[in-house]
Amino acid sequence: MPPFEHKDLSMKKIFKIISAFFSAGILLTACERIDIEGIGELNKVVLWYSPYSSDADPLPMDSVLIDHVEKDLGISLVAVPLPLDKAEQEALIMDAAHKNSLPDIFMVNRDMLTTLVKENYVARVDRMYELMPERTARMYDETAKASSSIDGVSYALSQSGSIDRNEGVLIRKDWLDKLGLQVPVTLDDYYNVMKAFTVNDPDDDGLNNTYGYGGFIEIRAVEDGLGCRFAPFFGAFGVEGTFNSSKSNPGLNVHKPEYFEAVKYLARLASERLIDPKWAIYTKNEFRDAWKEGKFGIMREQNAAFALEANYKDFDKRFPEGEWILIDPPVGPKGHSSVGAFSPGYRHYAVSRRAQELGKIPIIARLLEWMSTDGYITVVYGEEAVNYMLDDDGHVVVDGLQDPALAYTQKAAAPLLQLRNLVFHNSNEELAERYPAWISKNGKEMNPFKLLREMQKCTWTIGVNIPGTSKELKTFYEDGIRDFVAGRRKLETWDLWIKEFDRLGGADWERRCLLYADENALLMDNVYVSGKDDQ
Repeated sequence: MPPFEHKDLSMKKIFKIISAFFSAGILLTACERIDIEGIGELNKVVLWYSPYSSDADPLPMDSVLIDHVEKDLGISLVAVPLPLDKAEQEALIMDAAHKNSLPDIFMVNRDMLTTLVKENYVARVDRMYELMPERTARMYDETAKASSSIDGVSYALSQSGSIDRNEGVLIRKDWLDKLGLQVPVTLDDYYNVMKAFTVNDPDDDGLNNTYGYGGFIEIRAVEDGLGCRFAPFFGAFGVEGTFNSSKSNPGLNVHKPEYFEAVKYLARLASERLIDPKWAIYTKNEFRDAWKEGKFGIMREQNAAFALEANYKDFDKRFPEGEWILIDPPVGPKGHSSVGAFSPGYRHYAVSRRAQELGKIPIIARLLEWMSTDGYITVVYGEEAVNYMLDDDGHVVVDGLQDPALAYTQKAAAPLLQLRNLVFHNSNEELAERYPAWISKNGKEMNPFKLLREMQKCTWTIGVNIPGTSKELKTFYEDGIRDFVAGRRKLETWDLWIKEFDRLGGADWERRCLLYADENALLMDNVYVSGKDDQ
């Protein structure tokens, strides 16, 4: 196992990791040929990747995947996890760029990619598509290529970053049953249930240690402000997401009166401690530890993070009679309801200019094509007879393993599967195998794939990717909304805060967004989608 863990990696820890690779000559000699005893000359490829499991250790350097890459391709793969925090990722990448020490291939966000292209740190990848025909046919359609193109030139390999609408509002049904409550529908219903979950001891332990709602700040391009975990409450007021793309009421949602009403509602929840008070400081992993510890009874969570056996196991062990169910997001005073905004996202993997100059592009292409074809099952499921088995029809199963704790569905196997994001293409067959059904301690079937489809039937709002704004304004915006909800800013000062927001560039940002939306025909008559409409 690597001598470090990826859990909540700080910038200091990440730089320590990277420094270790510098010392070993890995980054500065990434394209040199080395000799490994018994194998012969190998090309070395350094990859900075986005981990599939944020709360698991990095891919071990002695894993079966690394071994297969060496033996099957003659490539020595050095895989290094990027930090989870976006700002830390950007700082790390730019520091390496300025030192001419970028890895051969690395994940990068779209804004950072633009900067790297302008400063000539990354290579064109157009010719890579023909070098990996099967991977390209499966993963890189014209929309994907366009997402990382600048002036018509591809500068990164872009693949689906996530599954659309794979989150939903979940509630502790066992708590509802114990307190004799019905599933909440309206905002008032939600308030009453959250109040009961907070003050009526739903876990029956005699302690005042539960809360109605749990969340953390998770900012996304189309869900700024408090981020996606609180979006269902903004959705009840019709102001979910950063930008309203409806033809009838376009613009930044923060400028709309209903946005302030949503902030007031959440501020009330926070002041009455109906939200887990650590919401403003929780990391993603800490939030997930909290729901598994029974801290709160309502949350917005992702299907796999909730229902995969490896992820649900700790909750199941502590609360064998506990039960979460998916419910609709709250309905607001004007009938609005939405889980939140969504937009197809992509993970962008760029190739450094230095790797191109040293002739690495064909080698990287060969590695990626193998990962999507012959190596796919190893990347996704690990080692046969250890992490998975194949049944008579060639389907991946876990029955018959000598040690079930090492199955690909279990936590112990998570480090071996950290590169999954590099090959997933989200077909129905793939999703069914990625999200197998299993039985919890209380005898309930847990089916992450079925849950995904149910989440996608809920009402969602189509978000659009809009032009960015300055770091100063973004910080002012996000900090301000958080402070209003947390009670650090008085709600009576909202109008003054909006004026300052506009003075710092908010008004100009909205003008540019409206112009961009109009020029690109992004405004819609109806911004809501629901799978229930198809039934």
